Amino acid sequence: MCGMSDSTASAPGTGRSEQTPDFDSLTRDIADVPAVEVITTVAVHLMSAAAVNLGLAEEGPQHKDLDEARKLIQALAGLVTASATEISSFHAAPLRDGLKSLQLAFREASIVPDEPGQGPGEKFTGPVYV
Repeated sequence: MCGMSDSTASAPGTGRSEQTPDFDSLTRDIADVPAVEVITTVAVHLMSAAAVNLGLAEEGPQHKDLDEARKLIQALAGLVTASATEISSFHAAPLRDGLKSLQLAFREASIVPDEPGQGPGEKFTGPVYV
């Protein structure tokens, strides 16, 4: 080869070499990721998506979709409840707090609030009161 390594490539039309990232060194094998990290990462993604669908993002009402938020909160409640004993209270407590905040935000955003115990995730967490 012309002395070019795998991490360099010629920029089209410039004749210059540019450094390209070595993606193999930037990624981790999923087998190396602890279960608690996978669970908390998924929970944070569910929380973020639910917050956006509750209209809590910068664009607010533009992305508000309570039906989508309900599904995400329900999934989050199931995940947090099922995994709480496996991930320790150190990790579970903040997830529970975030879940409760989303459940309260959902109740406040609803034009016709669900009965206590009938809101998203409440079959797993119990009733959430304002």
